[in-house]
Amino acid sequence: MLTVICETPGTLKAEQREKPQRAESEVLLRVKRVGVCGTDLHIFTGNQPYLSYPRVMGHELSGVIEEADASSGLKAGDTVYVMPYLSCGKCIACRQGKTNCCVNIQVLGVHRDGAFTEYLNLPAQFVHKAEGVTLDQAAMVEFLAIGAHAVRRADVQPGQRVLVVGTGPIGMAAITFSRLRGANVTALDTRADRLEFCKRELKIDAAVQIGERDKEELAALTNGEFFDVVFDATGNSRAMERGFEFIAHGGKYVLVSIVPDRISFADPEFHKRETTLLASRNATPEDFETVLAAMRRGEVPTDALNTHRLTLADVPERFSSLLDPKAGVVKAIVEC
Repeated sequence: MLTVICETPGTLKAEQREKPQRAESEVLLRVKRVGVCGTDLHIFTGNQPYLSYPRVMGHELSGVIEEADASSGLKAGDTVYVMPYLSCGKCIACRQGKTNCCVNIQVLGVHRDGAFTEYLNLPAQFVHKAEGVTLDQAAMVEFLAIGAHAVRRADVQPGQRVLVVGTGPIGMAAITFSRLRGANVTALDTRADRLEFCKRELKIDAAVQIGERDKEELAALTNGEFFDVVFDATGNSRAMERGFEFIAHGGKYVLVSIVPDRISFADPEFHKRETTLLASRNATPEDFETVLAAMRRGEVPTDALNTHRLTLADVPERFSSLLDPKAGVVKAIVEC
């Protein structure tokens, strides 16, 4: 089977591997679609803090069951999506239902080899029927679930002012599920094309481009009060630190992105606002179900989000082009 490996940062290699043999309690999945994530781009550029090389990337995936135990509830031919956070089920986080931050978590394509391949063995409990959605949509559930989880962590309420900083796919997911909760959503980014996309496709209420007067513009939009909830989805430590400036008194700040750096903030400003600071990592089954339900209702513009396509064989040659801002990539999907 064809498999694409990131050997070292910037180096992708295609090779033929043996089709895996399924073990008991596993399913053998024929991979059909893989979404390219910011995590994959960070792995390619050498900027992912939880990874060692070489690694087969890819954790946003859908496929078709080749083999499964009858007890799994799955059978050959079923279309499925995958929860790529392989949790232990026993640790302190798992015992509380917080499988997204399992102490012993193994994320596909990060801690163990992922989906840039044609066949994959997975524990059956992490593979679910993708009923009522397409293969493309099923491969997009995971990144959208990350945004849905962040919005649920923040407990966004109707009428609240929400600011999403960083309008990559995760930021767009936070925008989508904040709007579905009835919030007034503003996006902040350096890229005019991304902001225009969010206005056109995600129907945001306001867009501000980062520049010398951006804070003044944000203040004007909120009568000087700023935002009840701020989401950072930039993956940039300086942006994460600056985001504290945009939180309203009594507001919440949700760090969705992760960086390998330390971040700091002014404690007097933090305290006088009585700011709630939240980390948001991965997603839980509840968040996946939230996304699937929204997809089935037609509330997520998945066709618009999927801007680029390539085949698995194309990946070594074309992957680096996805990093070019001029390409206008929102979500690229690899067809296997």
